This record gives sequence, C-alpha cells and structure tokens, in this order.
Amino acid sequence: MGQLRTSPPPPQATELARWDLGTPAELRDLRSSLRAALTRYGLVQGEDLDEVPHLVVLVATELATNALRHGRPPTIVTLLAADDCFILDVADHEVSTVPELADIRPLDSGGRGLQLAQSVSLAVGWYGTADTKNIWASFPRRTGPAPA
Repeated sequence: MGQLRTSPPPPQATELARWDLGTPAELRDLRSSLRAALTRYGLVQGEDLDEVPHLVVLVATELATNALRHGRPPTIVTLLAADDCFILDVADHEVSTVPELADIRPLDSGGRGLQLAQSVSLAVGWYGTADTKNIWASFPRRTGPAPA
C-alpha cells in the first residue's frame, strides 16, 4: 500500500465552515450545506466554478464516509480557504492508524476515496494532532486569474 504525504494544510488557511458528523445519515445534509458554503465563499462576481463544487462535495462524501466507517466519532469536516484554493479537511478520532492508499482492488470493493481525492484535487495530504487524524485535499477557488 502507498502512503500519503504528511503535511498540514497551509498555515494561512482560514476556516469558512465546519460540520460535526456522528452517523452516515448526516452525509446528505453535509453535501447540501457544503455546496451552499462553496457558492457563498467561492464565487467572484460573474464567475462560475464549473465542476469544482461537485468535486469538493464528492471528495467530502468519500472521505467522511471513510472516517465514519473506520474512525472514531465525531467526524469533523472543515472547509478552509487559502490564497486561491479551497481546502477540505476531514478528521476522525482514531489516531492509532495511518491513512494509506488502497492496493489495486476490484472496482466494486470500495476503498478508493483517497485515490479519488488525489485524482481530482490539486493536492492531498494528512497530519495528526493529539486528538485527530486529518486528511485534506485542495481545490481551485477561482477559474481564472485572481483579481489584481
């Protein structure tokens, strides 16, 4: 199995929104609320982020599902912003394990959340605190050049 790089998100990242999840049933509300937050914080007047909100929501769902299934509750999903990026940070309280990329498995066997995150995001990493194991992924916040 492969390992993810170990690094926290950029230190200048600021928290935009946060969700605490205890059960998989809460994923539906997370998706809706996260999409609204991305629209609220991400759009520059007259700009459309195209598929970025969809990809962030998809990765959030995958990583939160993994955390709920394999970690200890609560699962904490945080949307941050740094420079021209959104950062999605998903934490669980199972600090005794290290996230690893799944070996090649049959397509219907699951366990592809980290691979999906790596394939659709700008960067993926993980870090630990005294209480949590966090996996983060970054996504573009603007489609064009940043305003001057």
